[in-house]
Amino acid sequence: MSFMFHPYPYADPNAVNPIDADSGIKDSLVIGSLNCGKSLKKLLAGKKHIVAIDGYSGVQFDVIKRTFEQFLDAVWIDVSCVYRDDYHDLIAPSLPIDREMDPALLYGVRFTDGYEALQDNVKCDALRDLCRKESKTVIVYGRGCLSSLLRGVFDVKIWVDTTPRQTALNFKYGKVLNVNSTSAKPFGETMRRNYYVDFENALALRWDLIRRDAIDFYISADNPDNMQMIPYSELKKVFHLAGQKPLHCRPVYLEGVWGGFYFKNLRNLPKEMKNCAWVFDMIPMEVSLALIIEGRELEVPFFTYVQQQGENLLGAEAFARFGGYFPVRFNYDDTYHSNGNMSIQCHPDAEYVVNNHGELGRQDESYYVCVTGQQACTYLGFRDEDSCSAFFKAARQAEKTHELIDYQKYVNPVQSVPGCQVMIPAGTIHASGRNQVVLEIGSLTVGSYTYKLYDYQRIDPQSGLPRPIHLNAGEKVIHGERTADWVKKNIVDHGYVVRQGDTWMEKVVGEHDLLYFSLRNLIFEDEIEDDTKGTFHVLALVDGDRVRVQSLADPSKYFVANNLDILVVPASFGKYRIINEGIGVVTVHKTILKEN
Repeated sequence: MSFMFHPYPYADPNAVNPIDADSGIKDSLVIGSLNCGKSLKKLLAGKKHIVAIDGYSGVQFDVIKRTFEQFLDAVWIDVSCVYRDDYHDLIAPSLPIDREMDPALLYGVRFTDGYEALQDNVKCDALRDLCRKESKTVIVYGRGCLSSLLRGVFDVKIWVDTTPRQTALNFKYGKVLNVNSTSAKPFGETMRRNYYVDFENALALRWDLIRRDAIDFYISADNPDNMQMIPYSELKKVFHLAGQKPLHCRPVYLEGVWGGFYFKNLRNLPKEMKNCAWVFDMIPMEVSLALIIEGRELEVPFFTYVQQQGENLLGAEAFARFGGYFPVRFNYDDTYHSNGNMSIQCHPDAEYVVNNHGELGRQDESYYVCVTGQQACTYLGFRDEDSCSAFFKAARQAEKTHELIDYQKYVNPVQSVPGCQVMIPAGTIHASGRNQVVLEIGSLTVGSYTYKLYDYQRIDPQSGLPRPIHLNAGEKVIHGERTADWVKKNIVDHGYVVRQGDTWMEKVVGEHDLLYFSLRNLIFEDEIEDDTKGTFHVLALVDGDRVRVQSLADPSKYFVANNLDILVVPASFGKYRIINEGIGVVTVHKTILKEN
């Protein structure tokens, strides 16, 4: 998995979740930016109000202001007036410059002190006084205006969201800037700042507002010319209704230097896409939920839903254990009929990533092979006990001379066949080879820490620069003792049957002591039953055309999944059946948290 710097500008119209909403919800949803402005005018009429319009990092507040001020007779104040003079000095420790460990300056340290640490108390006092003394309605707008230092002065509180996909695109196209910035920086620098500072602050504030029920109106603003607005009380009802069925997130598609073509054909992606390398199908911090309410779409960040639904979605134990974060991430890596492998890489363990990046835990991964072409393989572990040092020596030389190296002398190939499951504990050297599609399942990290060790001297087509190599960081976390023998004994196709009947079976296909999730296959002809038992499940139809995931208690609560769709089954869903609506035996890949 990589940071989502370059999502393809495409909202998949097939990834939607119909909601059985009552008339109150339908009538409360306002569609269109001008209609939103008219609704606010009606709401604010008759007396003075003090209004806050806050939102996520990708919101185009300047466009919203221009739209709404046509309807609202108010004093508008940009919240940037309260930021501290030493703002950029305060965030500098989160953006260290260490080109020995991070040559391309991709990584940082999560800033966890919130907007409050960056706002001036005296300036906040002055703004509150100004709001109270002004005779007409005051609207304070911008990122951070609903911080705890200012929140108490507002009688109308509005939160505006943009999806992570559109947020990245808005920064890429120069439509928004980093918080408290007056000019654009290079795109990589901007996105690094986002992931380690701006996104962190926005997510923390939104979570605090949700916990305190401190939002009056919610606006979805991916397209500021066609916004949707709904009272927050009604949005909570929408989220509750959505959670009565399995959920299908709207994926994000990304081109890449090793990208393949399987998903382009499977999902009829835009012909203009050069290829499709990554399908962020269910990366909780990067995908969205498209909710259909009587034919009208309301798209929200999936993590907004996670923050609001929390325990209903995850289950009480998982919610407490992972602090409300969705603890597993899912994406497809597509090298099918591509011109190369993924980079040879590794990921950090908890000690390194927590101490150096302020992360939540280690970055473990796994690959489930879904589709293969000729000569497909997965690289996993070193060939023998001498290969690690020899590989790093060769890779360092290649970094200087730009020569190609015979990486297969050092890295162990594992033949890829559909159904092969490999576990990839942090520190294991690995790569997905050419000509396959793998379902990548990983542990909870807010950022993405892929230390590329060798990348075949390729140029990144997005930046035009050599793809960054992190040999120094990788050498600190690599486990050279994980050789071909260790791989075979410990992390490839280690499974067992959990339960079975005449025409169905559930089997573990991947577990390892270092990874907190269990990976399973549900294999059946007609149908199979299961039970969340108070903890979420994630299902992927890895072999088969079409299945229906349906509540046993209420058969009207169901979702139909097509080949390679990924569904989240909420913890509250309880007992359910999966019905084969296609031909032949099907396989549904299931991810659950291990007990204890």
